[in-house]
Amino acid sequence: MNLTAKLFPARKMILDNGKEITEPRSKTPLILLLLAAAMILSAKITGFNLAIILERGYQFFVIIGQMFPPKWSYLDRIWSPLLDTIKMSLLGSAVGSLLVVPFSIAASSNIIKNRLVLFSVRLFLSVVRTLPTLVSALVATYVFGFGTLAGTFAIAVFTFAYVGKQLYELIETVDMGAYEAMEAMGAGKLRSFLTAILPQVMPTYLSTCLFCFEGNVRYASILGYVGAGGLGVLLNEKIGWREYSSVGMILIALFLTVVLVEGLSHYLRTKLT
Repeated sequence: MNLTAKLFPARKMILDNGKEITEPRSKTPLILLLLAAAMILSAKITGFNLAIILERGYQFFVIIGQMFPPKWSYLDRIWSPLLDTIKMSLLGSAVGSLLVVPFSIAASSNIIKNRLVLFSVRLFLSVVRTLPTLVSALVATYVFGFGTLAGTFAIAVFTFAYVGKQLYELIETVDMGAYEAMEAMGAGKLRSFLTAILPQVMPTYLSTCLFCFEGNVRYASILGYVGAGGLGVLLNEKIGWREYSSVGMILIALFLTVVLVEGLSHYLRTKLT
């Protein structure tokens, strides 16, 4: 008898017809106990203090209140950084989405049969995926200097990692019948892929790219904290100077931009399906 069976012994029940059945015990109490222990341990490690939150939490709403009414006259200074943020997001998303295509193909087990190649490419994608966007942007500022180029590079790296995983998992789920038929007729792997697999994955691939672009508009707004250009530079500056009315104006402009981008992206994605 293993440990699980000892901790959760089965419960025997006798039905009305006299038949005896065995019903396994629920593991829910143990799972809840482990979750509670993990939360308590996390609170101790992170220094979480509910009393401080209850005592000082109202300051959050005080700061929010200082953002409104926003400083409308500051809007003129927002347009240029806001456009930089959108351009960074669009270019970074496009570059990352395109560059990752051959890597995703090489990471697909139904296309590439060499295990060493599969392992190497997937390991590379996993390593890239573990890099936080802010860290990528910080490294890029040392390589390219401060400005939007560093931000574009960081967004491209994030898009590369995110779209890459989604794409190779998508390729592995396609119907391989047409691909195998074309190979049997003498077509090469590239031509077979372009003809038989690409039409199956293209709508979902483009939808994933658009979804990633939506998120990148939001992520790009904080890259200015490490000098990677865009709206985050102004946001960091105004928060540092405690000019919360200007911060409110920046957030409103960013909110409206994100809503417009998400609306456009949603419309385009509906046309792809």
